[in-house]
Amino acid sequence: MPGQITLLPGKEKRIRTRHPWVFRSDIMKADPSCLPGDIVRVVSSNGQFLAKALFNPLSQISLRIMTYQDEPVDRELIFRRVREAIRYRRSFADLSSCRLIFAESDRLPALIVDSFGGVLVLQCLSLGMERFKQDIVEALVEEVHPSGIWERNDVPVRKLEGLDLTTGLLYGDVPDRVIMKENGIHFYVDVKRGQKTGFFLDQKENRAAIAPFVRDQDVLDCFTHTGSFALHAGFFGARSVLGLDISEEACQYAGMNAALNHLSEKVRFQAANVFDYLGEASRKGVKYDVIILDPPAFTKARSTVANAARGYKEINLRAMKMIRPGGFLVSCSCSQHILPSHFMQIVQSASEDAHIQLRQIEFRTQGKDHPILPASPETQYLKCGIYQVFPD
Repeated sequence: MPGQITLLPGKEKRIRTRHPWVFRSDIMKADPSCLPGDIVRVVSSNGQFLAKALFNPLSQISLRIMTYQDEPVDRELIFRRVREAIRYRRSFADLSSCRLIFAESDRLPALIVDSFGGVLVLQCLSLGMERFKQDIVEALVEEVHPSGIWERNDVPVRKLEGLDLTTGLLYGDVPDRVIMKENGIHFYVDVKRGQKTGFFLDQKENRAAIAPFVRDQDVLDCFTHTGSFALHAGFFGARSVLGLDISEEACQYAGMNAALNHLSEKVRFQAANVFDYLGEASRKGVKYDVIILDPPAFTKARSTVANAARGYKEINLRAMKMIRPGGFLVSCSCSQHILPSHFMQIVQSASEDAHIQLRQIEFRTQGKDHPILPASPETQYLKCGIYQVFPD
């Protein structure tokens, strides 16, 4: 019989609205038998059953909901959830370049699985889910028959769960470099040492969305990382593309991706601080038809949102001044704590200071393989606005 966690009066509302987290401060008492990593029954202050959850008192998120039914949380449930997640993606996605499991959005809390050309990369960010890791691997093998599964559990947040940071082979064979195809373009993916799982799949649909705006245009891709937006622009017929990233290593990797797609003649990369480059190029009167801004998260905490907002405004303002009349700005933010409405306000404020009139063409979010839970705003983190730019 699982141990029981009782919530403080009124704190059951979060669960009843189907938010998948319960914070440590919401707990009134825990049975002495409840240990870190256990599956527990969660009840209201009057003893009414609410859910079964992964429990870890070491984490601020002490309860991660597994099911709202009083049912076993076991290997069979894990297999069923993995099957459901993959069946959903088979309805619209190429499974060789796809996020197969998106944590709470797939009712597998704190679990990420990305697929790159037949190789899967797994991240498990909670103690409770870690205990199901072998079941997860076996379910993935049964469903998608990967050539290999690599563990990228080198994420610092695991320390908050009392977990070690580890990487390594979980199944099959995984080469140092995987080749993946996205929207018709090939990419080398460093699944063993690249950022996060090796490649940012959440922008896949947004990268495809730039196609109508880049043909025969001069394009600047800022914070290019390994060149994903830049190579899409080149592939979709841009006249010239410059990708900027502060990392020389990232630019070299992007250059390899350009060569892989025979795009080296018109897509080039330069190691530079984007803020400095935009300031200097603007003063020199350099102009582009399309500028893409896809920076890393400027904030990972609510306490630094104001500073992040200033950073987003600065790069958008500088970019707007460098876009030819009638050209396009593609502006993104992956900062979870910058809500979509706030990001729109930041971009609009930048346009006012730049004396620019914006016309919004699209406002997008992460791809369908990163589904959003309306009850959990945290699951919607990516913003991508496509704007046409006109001087006042």
